[in-house]
Amino acid sequence: MEDTIAAISTNLSGPAGIGIIRVSGEDAIAIADRIFLSPYGRKLKEAASHTIHYGKVLDADGRVCDECLVSVMRAPHTYTRENVVEFNCHGGILVQKKVLASVIAAGARPAQPGEFTRRAFLNGRIDLSQAEAVMDLINAKNSWAVSASVLQLSGRLSRELEEIRDGILDHTARIEAALDDPEHMELVNYGSILEKDVERWESQLNALLEHADEGRILKEGIRTVILGRTNAGKSSLMNLLSGADRAIVTDVAGTTRDILEENVTVNGLSLLLMDTAGIRRTDDIVEKIGVEKAWGAVEDADLILYVIDSSQTLEEEDYSIIRRLKESGVFYITLLNKNDLNARLKKEDIKLLLPSPVISFSARTGDGMDELKRILTEKFASGALQSNDQVIITNERHKYLLREAQKSLNNVEKSIRDGLSEDFFTIDLMGAYTSLGMILGKEIEDDLADRIFSKFCMGK
Repeated sequence: MEDTIAAISTNLSGPAGIGIIRVSGEDAIAIADRIFLSPYGRKLKEAASHTIHYGKVLDADGRVCDECLVSVMRAPHTYTRENVVEFNCHGGILVQKKVLASVIAAGARPAQPGEFTRRAFLNGRIDLSQAEAVMDLINAKNSWAVSASVLQLSGRLSRELEEIRDGILDHTARIEAALDDPEHMELVNYGSILEKDVERWESQLNALLEHADEGRILKEGIRTVILGRTNAGKSSLMNLLSGADRAIVTDVAGTTRDILEENVTVNGLSLLLMDTAGIRRTDDIVEKIGVEKAWGAVEDADLILYVIDSSQTLEEEDYSIIRRLKESGVFYITLLNKNDLNARLKKEDIKLLLPSPVISFSARTGDGMDELKRILTEKFASGALQSNDQVIITNERHKYLLREAQKSLNNVEKSIRDGLSEDFFTIDLMGAYTSLGMILGKEIEDDLADRIFSKFCMGK
């Protein structure tokens, strides 16, 4: 925390118009002054906070490495609550690295992944749930994920959890005080008073957990398994949805032998597509393993796209798939593929066997794609995902801790109903208090903080 740190905060995947080198720490402005040359001879240390200045950046040998605009932001009104300087230079990869090298030569050290956000957390500008929302926002794969991250970053979740923690602390303090001084404070019928608040807190936690599965889908994408027998057109569907030739398509049965994954976006929804081996009986050991992996993927899926070749009659493998789909409990859509050929199967035939949406489809021409998009949107983009003010839990750590807090509150309620003494209440009340505090980072061990921030991108 005493070091001044620096990093490239823009993407280095290719040339861009602008690149930003961020510097944060007590000596950030002094370090910038050592390498910044103003055409007017002005020093950045004399600049007012939150101002931008034009000049040149010099390397360690005093040679100009770029012309840039330098932003000066003084503590505590910055992202890290430290002095921050940002060099807005040209976006070439080599240029950005040269400017960063100049900053480091002038006295800064390279920042670790997530170190700027970690300092914002440690300096009290944001809590841990907001810090995690920063990374979720950077990695957001659709507009709903962006909205959910922005809402959490604004402190909406933090305020709701802090309200519950304050209430828990008030009750705990009252009980402890009365137990320490029973002559002046009494707890007559206190259980019934506490129970009303506990029920309200449980309701708030239930509301947060209710949409946690939707939150996972927002963050990770809808786990979508493409299933069907060999040569039904699964790989062609994969290529159609991904917009690229990701899967090999041939007339040879059993071409796909392993699971091929691809992230795609359909109508704003993120799908983690998994093209699986064709389901059939085979003596080929490798293909058998592929079929087993396909069924394993079905168990963890959010959505199954069952592909049937409508130019062929149903075979034994199809009936086996249909039986297992009915038992899976996973939402599935049946695609009657190859409708551009002479059809031997109709939608009515399949609806008699499967209680699921059935779409006449062609992975070759794209016919039926609009109907597929409509069904996906109705199924996965409804309810909380379309709300602008619903806090959606997207973090598995938060989900686990909310459930732990919920268990503790359930224990409090049980103790009240069992007529136990008030000191039993405080044990579980503080359990809930601690669990909620761990979400916010109020009670956190260093190794957990290290693990969380190590997942951040460089420069953030």
